Amino acid sequence: MVEKQTKTITIDDKEYNEDDLTTQQKVLISHVSDLDRKIASTAFNLDQLKVGRDTFMKMLKDALENEKGEEALPEN
Repeated sequence: MVEKQTKTITIDDKEYNEDDLTTQQKVLISHVSDLDRKIASTAFNLDQLKVGRDTFMKMLKDALENEKGEEALPEN
């Protein structure tokens, strides 16, 4: 026999049974979950952008110190 597993969600250290939630509450949970994923993805992208900027700044500084500044740029 297969037992039905009840899904729970924890908010502020309090557990809520998914079956007891209203449709509106379930929609709001979906929005919060989606926004959490988007925030994490944006933070990941921001990390990449910061590293890219730092790399280009280092390349710029190297080019300014080097008489042959054009050689500091990578070739495509």
